[in-house]
Amino acid sequence: MILLVWQLATLPEARVIAADVDPEYAALMGGGAASSASSFPTPAVMAQTLWDKLSDPFYDNGPNDKGIGIQLAYSLARVLGGFFLAAVVAIPLGFAIGNSRVVYQAINPYVQLLKPISPLAWMPLALYTIKDASASAIFVIFICSLWPMLINTAHGVANVRRDWLDVSRTLEVNPLRKAFRVILPAAAPTILTGMRISMGIAWLVIVAAEMLVGGTGIATSCGTSGTTCRSPTCCSPSS
Repeated sequence: MILLVWQLATLPEARVIAADVDPEYAALMGGGAASSASSFPTPAVMAQTLWDKLSDPFYDNGPNDKGIGIQLAYSLARVLGGFFLAAVVAIPLGFAIGNSRVVYQAINPYVQLLKPISPLAWMPLALYTIKDASASAIFVIFICSLWPMLINTAHGVANVRRDWLDVSRTLEVNPLRKAFRVILPAAAPTILTGMRISMGIAWLVIVAAEMLVGGTGIATSCGTSGTTCRSPTCCSPSS
């Protein structure tokens, strides 16, 4: 039913040309044809575009014409790069914050100051300092993915049951063994929740970052298709 309504809504409209209008002027203004196609693609055009994209996903015809597989690989590399950099920084730092009241009081003001900053506000600063579009996108993903992991790790470590820590202290467990055998398993659910939130934020940020910096990536491909009026490509699920 939805596809039928979609098809009917995007059917070409009949257009009548006045007899006293110059044919060349009518063609220039888009009125040269007897019917005018909708600017939104039909389901058949969408299906054909999707098939064309998926049948050859790794073609490369230059910097502005790459397959969906290559575009997805660029976006995935940026997301994973920024996400894993954030994990490398956030999890150890979160352990330190959760284990020490002094470290918490020293770092918490900076976290509360930087956390609300919009991802788009970081992009001009990154482009100015790093002077590389792809590295700037990775940096923005890193800085925006950092806070959920950092806060959740600190919260999980700080709320480990005191009984378990007392037992490890009684048994004279060394700090490294206590961190991996007592604190990490107890805080793991909270840490994983923070990582899941950060991954969602990373995929949101990459869209804005790639549309701003251009080049390659899923968001850049979709944005380019929109600005060049390639509606089927822009609306295709593969984009």
